[in-house]
Amino acid sequence: MLTESAPVAIMSSVVAPEKSTANTMGPKEVELILVKEQNGVQFTSTNLVTPTPTQTNPNGEEERETWGKKIDFLLSVIGFAVDLANVWRFPYLCYKNGGGAFLVPYLFFMVIAGMPLFYMELALGQYNREGAAGVWKICPIFKGVGFTVILISLYVGFYYNVIISWALFYLFSSFTGELPWVHCNNTWNSPNCSDWADNSSVSDIYKATPAQEYFERGVLHIQDSNGIDDLGRPRWQLTSCLAVVIVLLYFSLWKGVKTSGKVVWITATMPYVVLTVLLLRGVTLPGAIDGIKAYLSVDFLRLCDAKVWIEAATQICFSLGVGFGVLIAFSSYNKFSNNCYRDAIITSSINSLTSFFSGFVVFSFLGYMSKKHNVALDKVARDGAGLVFVIYPEAIATLPGSSFWAVIFFIMLLTLGIDSAMGGMESVITGLIDEFKFLHKHREVFTLFIVVATFLISLCCVTNGGMYVFTLLDHFAAGTSILFGVLIEAIGIAWFYGVDRFSDDIEEMIGQRPGRYWRLCWKFVSPCFLLFMVVVSFATFNPPNYGSYMFPPWANMVGWCLAMSSMTMVPLYAIYKLCTLPGKFCNRLAYAITPETEHHLVDNGEVRQFTLHHWLVV
Repeated sequence: MLTESAPVAIMSSVVAPEKSTANTMGPKEVELILVKEQNGVQFTSTNLVTPTPTQTNPNGEEERETWGKKIDFLLSVIGFAVDLANVWRFPYLCYKNGGGAFLVPYLFFMVIAGMPLFYMELALGQYNREGAAGVWKICPIFKGVGFTVILISLYVGFYYNVIISWALFYLFSSFTGELPWVHCNNTWNSPNCSDWADNSSVSDIYKATPAQEYFERGVLHIQDSNGIDDLGRPRWQLTSCLAVVIVLLYFSLWKGVKTSGKVVWITATMPYVVLTVLLLRGVTLPGAIDGIKAYLSVDFLRLCDAKVWIEAATQICFSLGVGFGVLIAFSSYNKFSNNCYRDAIITSSINSLTSFFSGFVVFSFLGYMSKKHNVALDKVARDGAGLVFVIYPEAIATLPGSSFWAVIFFIMLLTLGIDSAMGGMESVITGLIDEFKFLHKHREVFTLFIVVATFLISLCCVTNGGMYVFTLLDHFAAGTSILFGVLIEAIGIAWFYGVDRFSDDIEEMIGQRPGRYWRLCWKFVSPCFLLFMVVVSFATFNPPNYGSYMFPPWANMVGWCLAMSSMTMVPLYAIYKLCTLPGKFCNRLAYAITPETEHHLVDNGEVRQFTLHHWLVV
């Protein structure tokens, strides 16, 4: 019993009243508050409180994480869309197909197909806040296309990371007093190696420059392989570089957009800094202006050639990154009211402007090479890996302070590649963890599993014959299959879900309904464009080759199986969905093409897709 003189602490315990909710059974926290101290006696108040619950949305689900800043999202999209192809493909296509005249079909297809599809994917992901597969709760029968694009992104990762590892290998090799691709006196050189100055005395069939032999014989060691059926063991140098790339990818992605959104501040901006520095250096070189004039020379007669229009359409399809599920994944982390229309215009425009700008950098150096060696520009102009790993390093090697220029050039390639690889990986990770909810709590472990699996399969591309595997994957993994995937995606949204309903969703987000132009593109123009591209892709298919090496029939069969494995997800999932839904076929079809949130309307016989108005409205 306490007396008045007892110098003890007097406690006042206040216990929260019992509630009938389930939260009262959860963990509690004790809050101890010092009230006052009087005459040596401390009065305190203790409260038993419930921790603040995790934020949830109206459906009772945990709120989706969002980008830390708006600029994180924009840089991520730009970093993904602006990749190595902007440097090594667009400038060459422009030069080969009429110079400035090539911009006519390029911009035409950009406006009628590129931007509308880009806008469509950003809006789709942002409204539904799911990855590439989960967004198809708006029309469940089309969920297979979500798995199609996830598989394509995964397949591309098998060989795209290898390109980054080549750039890293070159970067390490550049920290020398003399670059290793300058002379023909190295252990990897063949008797056919010849400096440019001596090329006139060597047969065109056999001559090879030091830079070309360094890439093929010093880096790839392709001379130690007889073909794709003779791969050999992984090269430890390239394997080490590949491992570094995988580690960089993991720690950029393991915490989701919280980490990747910060990494792109470097990887998405660095290429612009380096391109500008290289351009300032390039235009001072002799012959640079001639190269730029050749790049911009206008030949409108080339527009009469159907191949020019096909190449412009193909470039649009692949340069914007539509169909990989990356834009859907990135935009799913946006705030619901984010202006995705403005984002689509800004980021797609920046992508195209970057392609055009990089042409000045490339052709200033190609013009320099042409003048220095007194050969025609078309003798040095090429696209693909040969440009950035042979021609450009060769040009850099002739400059004063060549090691410095080589270092910054390969840093640019590294950053161009790494954020595009991050986007592809994020598409796979987000797409799968949104589809299989239990993976949400184990994102770090699942990310580790994906990157390690990618690394193990990529080892095939760093063997002596790895270039043959790389060529096969590059030819089949994301060619016809990605065009097919975007076609089905466009049909599913514009026709089955409904372009009017999709427009309502956008208006709900940004307060502005898409104009008639966008709706017409989504419903008619873009699907027709994509159907045309799929047909052209099949009609103009040529088996892959590497130089004079032709792949055996079994290798082409493996390639087609790879391409078909992603495309067949569309019909396979549709069949699965129709077979697992209850009721007669008509009821099952109604459920399969109706948004999951409206299945109760199907029970009442109200199916929008069974009305003529649904198919005619724009």
